[in-house]
Amino acid sequence: MFRFTDLVQGNEIVRDVKQKYPETSEVFERFGLRPSCYDCAIKVAARKVGASVDELLAEVNKAIQRKRSVTA
Repeated sequence: MFRFTDLVQGNEIVRDVKQKYPETSEVFERFGLRPSCYDCAIKVAARKVGASVDELLAEVNKAIQRKRSVTA
């Protein structure tokens, strides 16, 4: 069952999210995040590459939900 507490938030570290949810790697790459951004919070990394924090988080969470729906 989905809970809002399951959503990835902007204050989470990119590297931690990638390790916990490998399916998000493609999303981070598509938005232009480089390894130098991996130790930053998602909201900071998004700003560094000129991406919308809200759009990035939406895509990250969609990737996680897609993976969950396939494995459920």
